[in-house]
Amino acid sequence: MNAFTIMTLGCKVNRYESEAISEQLADQGWRLTDKATKADLCVINTCTVTAKAAMQSRQAVRRLIRNHPDALVVVTGCDAQVAPEIFTSTAGVHYVVGHSFKDRIARLVGPHQGRRPCVSLVEDLSAPRLFEDLPVTRFGDRTRPFVKIQDGCNAFCSYCIVPHTRGRSRSLSPEIAAERIRRLKECGYSEVVLCGIHIGRYGRDLTPGTSLAKLLRSIDSPHGVQRLRLSSIEPAELSEDLIGHVAASERICPHLHIPLQSGDDEVLKRMNRPYSSDFFRELIHQVTRKIPDAAIGVDVLSGFPGETDGAFEKTCGLIEQLPIAYLHVFPFSLRKGTRAEGLADRVPSGTIRKRCQHLRQIGQAKRRGFYGSHIGSTWEVLIEAKRDRVTGYLKGFTKNYIPVLVKGSDECFHQVVEVRLESMANGRVFGRLR
Repeated sequence: MNAFTIMTLGCKVNRYESEAISEQLADQGWRLTDKATKADLCVINTCTVTAKAAMQSRQAVRRLIRNHPDALVVVTGCDAQVAPEIFTSTAGVHYVVGHSFKDRIARLVGPHQGRRPCVSLVEDLSAPRLFEDLPVTRFGDRTRPFVKIQDGCNAFCSYCIVPHTRGRSRSLSPEIAAERIRRLKECGYSEVVLCGIHIGRYGRDLTPGTSLAKLLRSIDSPHGVQRLRLSSIEPAELSEDLIGHVAASERICPHLHIPLQSGDDEVLKRMNRPYSSDFFRELIHQVTRKIPDAAIGVDVLSGFPGETDGAFEKTCGLIEQLPIAYLHVFPFSLRKGTRAEGLADRVPSGTIRKRCQHLRQIGQAKRRGFYGSHIGSTWEVLIEAKRDRVTGYLKGFTKNYIPVLVKGSDECFHQVVEVRLESMANGRVFGRLR
């Protein structure tokens, strides 16, 4: 049996699609091998969300070619979609596969045919199109599998290349989404993460049209999976209806990841973000009023052209005031092909580094405060299938996304157990099984 390895860079959607590709390859007789073993086939699912991500993707391709010199090499993902010529001219690459053709990879890579010219399968994604379905029915030892319900983005934020790499927003039908989740429950999974590129727009392209809130109502059932978790959702698309349903649900996790990017209104306008700092502030308070224990994660992008010291201070001030649980901090990285490429008033790289460092310190304080506020409470924790490498303890997450370490036996793997959160040390939460 031929062996393959697959490397994934980037977001949850890429990780989901890599699982789908792996499943299709296994169904064709391929065997997934560990990274140390020589593979007959290497698949690299690339990312290009920033210039650094694109560089890392290209380095990963070259590294895999060096480590597996006799392997068939397939490059796919967002960097392959937006810059296929980079990879077709890379010695050792056999296929460059855009998003429209990911479902064909397992059929393309039949018996190894030796060295030959690179084949490029990439098409323009700018026109409206149907959702390209890549089903996944098994996730190895992953405790919280993903279901991709949406792809593409219509936002065109001025710093972002994703609408060019993923195309316009398109959705999986509610019926198929429900069926995927039902099958995962039957396979023994307790939690499913709904993911997409722009999930707040879910259903608007379907006939008849629907919404994320309506999808959640249709799959939020006592007979369904124990937990449903949402991936990142845009502020302007987090409706009162959606917040209300999350608040009332026993199964939807009280965990929302809401990108802010900047707390300065002028910078938000330059970013082409469709909300103000006041709107964001009120939204976060609205969430915490209705869902008091909610973990709210926030993305912030520092160093965007035109971000003055005063604009940065406004961002820090807003974040410090808000009851959020954690930050994801990103330095601005100029991306060719975006509107930001033509903007003046660039921020020096040294300043960007210092600002990001300061934001990460704020984020660490927010995380400690959120974790600390839950010490003494009891939560259901979904235990993962691997132990913590440092302590050897079981590890898992509460519904509101607090990672917890607890002593216990391997019988707890993949189980939802009651845990009292008892202490915190070095930013880590320790609990006791009830």
